[in-house]
Amino acid sequence: MSRKLVSRNLERDIDLIVPGPPDQSTGGYIYDAEMVRQLENQGWRVRVHGLPGEFPVPDDLARNALASLLESLEADTTAIVDGLALGGLPEVVEPHRTRLRMIGLVHHPLGDETGLEQNLRRQLHESEARALKAMCGVIVTSPYTARRLTILGVNPDRIRVVEPGVQKAPMAATPSDPEARARDCDRNWQLLCVASLTPRKGQDVLVEALQTLAHRPWTCRLVGSTTRDPDFARKVAEGITESGLDERIIMTGEKPREALEEEWHRADLAILPSHFEGFGMVVTEALARGLPVITTTGGALADTLPTGAGMAVTPGSVEELAEALDDWLTRPELRDRLYRGAAGTRNGLPDWAESGRLFAGFLETLPEHPEDPRKPDQTRGRQ
Repeated sequence: MSRKLVSRNLERDIDLIVPGPPDQSTGGYIYDAEMVRQLENQGWRVRVHGLPGEFPVPDDLARNALASLLESLEADTTAIVDGLALGGLPEVVEPHRTRLRMIGLVHHPLGDETGLEQNLRRQLHESEARALKAMCGVIVTSPYTARRLTILGVNPDRIRVVEPGVQKAPMAATPSDPEARARDCDRNWQLLCVASLTPRKGQDVLVEALQTLAHRPWTCRLVGSTTRDPDFARKVAEGITESGLDERIIMTGEKPREALEEEWHRADLAILPSHFEGFGMVVTEALARGLPVITTTGGALADTLPTGAGMAVTPGSVEELAEALDDWLTRPELRDRLYRGAAGTRNGLPDWAESGRLFAGFLETLPEHPEDPRKPDQTRGRQ
């Protein structure tokens, strides 16, 4: 099928469908909320629907909720479906493929989540690729995710990249103080990891790395929800206790915006030890405050961290992470270079208004129809 684009003079009404409460504070939900705000600023009217039930492996409650909602929408409605709600339910969205103008919003492929058994990983990849064929188009948050979906069988002509923006923020205390940047290695350096405690975020790897650096002067704060994966959060807490680092590695739980801003302000270094990210918004949030970042090359992170603004190590490598941290703690010239590199990226970071304009531009030039489901999948088996 040729890809025909039509410029529509739409009544600017959109339905955004997300799994669970829409006001959650993870990167994906923050992205969704910011796009709603930016679209509304441009004159669009957006209704947000939070679906009950279990995702991405759906239960009956989730399946029935999505089916009921889609059936309730008028014909030709533009519906954006978050990938977490979409990927496990191709059989629910397919009956509406020509009745509604549906768009998939994919933060990262569901099957790329850390810790999945191989059969489930394969099932999620196949299910998500099938569901995305019923979409008029797909919006992703990074070039990396665009490449991954193409490998999984999604037509690249249907994909648009709209990276997250970043909100302008004041410089953190240490980057804005040249004397603090040059202080000797005896200072108690403040390390900050902002991420929900889930296996993909890799806080267990960070705890192991810090255990090998107990002789260095540092304190580390793990800021993020401990309820999304209570078993993993308990594992991290036990690792801290077993390492004898209870007074130096502090699990704070999730923080509201103002309290989180205080955490950013007093930090010296941001750490994101994720095994995989579809973008890694924490990286740009740190850079917006002039903070260098130690992260990994997992997924899109290799692209998200600019050269010279931090260090990236192999995902899951305790040894490499410990070495990077030790270098940062003990080499003043390296710290100063990374501070200058991080500060130099601040003005070049895209803001949310720019991201919102790109998002809206895609909505205004949607493909007329979804992919033909009879089209042979030339990439099958390349996962």
